[in-house]
Amino acid sequence: MKQPKTAAKPAKPAPLGDTVTAAANMPEVREGQSVALLQELHILTRDGKLNQDSRRKLKQVYHLYQFIEPLLKEVQAQGPGVSLVDHGAGKSYLGFIIYDLFFKHLEDNSHIYGIETRAELVARSQELAAKFGFKGMSFLPLSVAESTESKELPEQIDIVTALHACNTATDDAIAFALKKKAKFMVLVPCCQAEVATVLKKNKARQLKSPLTEIWRHPIHTREFGSQVTNVLRCLQLEAHGYHVNVTELVGWEHSMKNELIIASYKNLPRRRPTERLQEVLETLGLEEMGNRFFAEQLAKAE
Repeated sequence: MKQPKTAAKPAKPAPLGDTVTAAANMPEVREGQSVALLQELHILTRDGKLNQDSRRKLKQVYHLYQFIEPLLKEVQAQGPGVSLVDHGAGKSYLGFIIYDLFFKHLEDNSHIYGIETRAELVARSQELAAKFGFKGMSFLPLSVAESTESKELPEQIDIVTALHACNTATDDAIAFALKKKAKFMVLVPCCQAEVATVLKKNKARQLKSPLTEIWRHPIHTREFGSQVTNVLRCLQLEAHGYHVNVTELVGWEHSMKNELIIASYKNLPRRRPTERLQEVLETLGLEEMGNRFFAEQLAKAE
């Protein structure tokens, strides 16, 4: 008499620290990357699987890393030690993956700082960095604006990132980077309401101009305001001597907040972008926002 077949035992979860065998059948996970870290970040399940949301999130971070890695190498070529500040870090997916792929191999004073207002997320990130021996990571419970004045951060920072920093937090990240004389900024703005609010408030005064038709309807006000916000940010950066490149982060099917702004300091002439910035503000009735996009040093425009 044949014995009944026993049920197959479920596969064991990938053990912590296993970066090879568990990743063998996962093309999304890069060679040498810590599967255990991705599990702790809840990007991978304990049995090494990805759900659709995690796959989308991981694709965004990897795609952003493709833009950041050459900047890290450029800074590294100028001398040992790379500093990066990630604003609005949240659960620090971006910071941890950058550290795992690039910083953990460095034997110098390179450092990543995660800035996040939610103390519980900061505490969790601190625990995770300690668990994986990521000594070159720090996390500070600060707003982006507060970090600009914080003594816990160096006087100069090489690279500043802000992934989906909401509304004016992206502007605060830019102000931080300008003060810290950042060599590079990598920004993916999120929801933006400030410019749209001013457009709406001043609509009656601007009605004499046919341009007002562009933002006459509320939905157009919101979308046009969002577009103008990033245009003004780019002019602001150019007015500080940066070369600016604007592109898509990933396909629109993955995220509607998809505009990627990369700024590289080149000490370029400042006069023309400064004048254009002022002209755009005046044309659209946004003069009151001058303080948001202008800084003291713009008076010295070349």
